Amino acid sequence: MKLHNLWGHFSTITVHKIKVMKNCFRVGLYRQGLLHDLSKYSPEEFFPGVKYYQGTRSPNAAEREVNGYSRAWLHHKGRNKHHDEYWIDFPLDPSKGLVGHKMPLKYVIEMVMDRIAASKTYKGDAYTDGAPWEYYCFTAPYMVVSPETKALLEKLLLMLKDEGEDKTFTYMRKLLKKGSY
Repeated sequence: MKLHNLWGHFSTITVHKIKVMKNCFRVGLYRQGLLHDLSKYSPEEFFPGVKYYQGTRSPNAAEREVNGYSRAWLHHKGRNKHHDEYWIDFPLDPSKGLVGHKMPLKYVIEMVMDRIAASKTYKGDAYTDGAPWEYYCFTAPYMVVSPETKALLEKLLLMLKDEGEDKTFTYMRKLLKKGSY
């Protein structure tokens, strides 16, 4: 295990976590801000993160390229409700196959904060408020998500892209007060 990778991975996930926390606090999601991505410090996620650390993208992608899947990602998405993959299950009619179920509002908002922080962390000075939308467009064809969740996620990411953080975060605070979408 390279010391550079150990420190680099620890620093990356900690900086990311702090960015998510600050943004969650801005909209009133204090508990989620504090607890966000704690599983990344577990041995199941941390050590593969060190092994596959590159600093410019998620180590899960590198692990997936080597092994055909990422054990760290499978562990992570099964424990963190802000990932749409957490909400994939069979519907009442199992003949319809796996579907994305509607995510609770607070997790959709945490997902947006996660995407903002990841984009800022990996893009650095090249970050724009459009970067989370661009990443979404790259991954959207592969997502299994409910129509309601997809619509809200797209609305928030487009609002961020077109109108900036302040207006988008104000809108999210209002949605959270309302309690639904």
